[in-house]
Amino acid sequence: MNTMDFKDEIRQFGKRVDRLLPQIKTEEATKTSLIMPFLKILGYDVFDPFEVHPEFIADIGIKKGEKVDYAILKDEMPVILIECKHYADGLDPHNSQLFRYFHTTTARFSLLTNGLEYRFYTDLVTPNKMDEKPFFEFKITEIRDNEIAELRKFHKAVFDLDSISSTASELKYFNELKILIAGEMQNPTEEFVRYFAKQAYPGLVTAKVMDQFTPLVKKVFNQIINDQISERLKSALKKETEEDESTKPIQEPEPLVVTTQDEIDGFLIVKSILRKEIEVGRIFMRDNQSYCGILLDDNNRKPICRFYFSANRLRIGLFDREKKETRHDIERLDDIYKYSEEILETVSNY
Repeated sequence: MNTMDFKDEIRQFGKRVDRLLPQIKTEEATKTSLIMPFLKILGYDVFDPFEVHPEFIADIGIKKGEKVDYAILKDEMPVILIECKHYADGLDPHNSQLFRYFHTTTARFSLLTNGLEYRFYTDLVTPNKMDEKPFFEFKITEIRDNEIAELRKFHKAVFDLDSISSTASELKYFNELKILIAGEMQNPTEEFVRYFAKQAYPGLVTAKVMDQFTPLVKKVFNQIINDQISERLKSALKKETEEDESTKPIQEPEPLVVTTQDEIDGFLIVKSILRKEIEVGRIFMRDNQSYCGILLDDNNRKPICRFYFSANRLRIGLFDREKKETRHDIERLDDIYKYSEEILETVSNY
């Protein structure tokens, strides 16, 4: 599995989720439109009950036939239990069936999700009892690169029970510390301020001294962060300038072609459409002054489609068997998916 492709897929899916939410009215719709596609990106066949078991039965004592929404199986044994909610519902583990079912199965992980927020749990505090706090959580529409890296460990192609278990503890406490420290930076507690005041102030730390140091501590944190950001920006700009100067020919003209974010996003959508048919490494983007071309094998004789994107108009050019181009207006980038069959057929002609 290519890390970059996985990141692209997750990013693209996150963008789609925001647009889908207004159309999702029920919990079942949440499963179909949000959670099943998410599991598919993780490499699982959602239509194979030996891999993703819907309505998995987890018997509890005298209660028989109790079910959890999904169980991901490995060697016919559950490894991850999943409970789904409607995207507008809150995620409270105490009201979750997972909290009751966890100890009745061989699963070491559980996932509580409403298709928007994802919370992964295990049994770090008490063996075979699901922790009250997740060791890993994220919001799919705001997912960060470091969170994508952690999520990738749950992909079917690389899933390793022992590896994830060994890092779950570190990840959980790392996240908890991050939340605590971020909270102190925004609104420092009395104990936090007193710790620094006692080391910086030569006399007795009185209430008056605390009143003076509380806003100072917060101001210092903000200043440190701003300084670090400024230094990184300066360093990046300096490096970029040095690289430009070292590689730029004498009197090099200004580039006339500027690749836009819309063109990049459109390129990712085309890759998403074709990834099941061909290796995505064969799909290339070549930008020109008048259009942005998507090519097979970086070959001008194998055009897949062309983007004619401007500030006021989005158009896509498609090719028939004779490589005759027809242009179509689209309202938004997701409309590219409407031409999936044409794009797939074009590639099959090569």
